[in-house]
Amino acid sequence: MNRTAREAAVRQMMERTPPALPAELYPDVVRRGSRLLRRRTLTLRLLWLLLCAATVAFLVWAAVVEPWVEPPSQTTPPLTDW
Repeated sequence: MNRTAREAAVRQMMERTPPALPAELYPDVVRRGSRLLRRRTLTLRLLWLLLCAATVAFLVWAAVVEPWVEPPSQTTPPLTDW
């Protein structure tokens, strides 16, 4: 199929009227769509809650452990000139 034939086929498809959908389909689609939106909202809220909990846990750990402070030396320097 060459380019002009493909373009003509696409034009014919675009000029057609879309098929009519059954009236019973609309309530099901609305119900499923609202369910998906509720699930997405719940998932996003849970992910934000998890992110906040992880941030708080990290901040508490960092405040307790203080990883930026150098640990104390395990050996004492030699005493001379007493």
